[in-house]
Amino acid sequence: MLYSGGMPDKGRPARIGFLLSQLGAHAVELFATQTRALGVTPSEAGVIRIIGRSPGISQRELAELLGSVQSRVVALIDRLEGAGLVTRTRSAADRRVQELRLTPSGNDVLGSLRHAAEAQEAAIVDGLTREQTEELLALLSKLSSLRGLDADVHVGYRDAAHHDPAR
Repeated sequence: MLYSGGMPDKGRPARIGFLLSQLGAHAVELFATQTRALGVTPSEAGVIRIIGRSPGISQRELAELLGSVQSRVVALIDRLEGAGLVTRTRSAADRRVQELRLTPSGNDVLGSLRHAAEAQEAAIVDGLTREQTEELLALLSKLSSLRGLDADVHVGYRDAAHHDPAR
């Protein structure tokens, strides 16, 4: 039975939200350590992943997908472009639109980010059996879906696109 309030009682299990929050913070730190070694922040890593999956995505579309204002996305893309990871080109169909693509270096970082994500996941589920890992993934996926969360875009972009504490 879950504890319903008041002072914590020894012998009662911790609350699900608290445990998820602790594990989420742990997962964030693991990933931030991995991305820091690659010279990017977790927010930049997510944007690199999105551009890698959707070459030619516009800055406006990226901002909408992230749930962030366009000016914050412009600053983020400025950093990635300055690092030689992303290019912006004017759309042939609409000169007002900036299309985003990864550079060869950006594609290299994307490959390294895949390895970083795999290492993060292995660290998180260390100690679980394969069956337990699959069950955990299924339950978390179901909860995420029930709440309408996008499995490809972290809700933290709404606040983090302009300020990344891992930087």
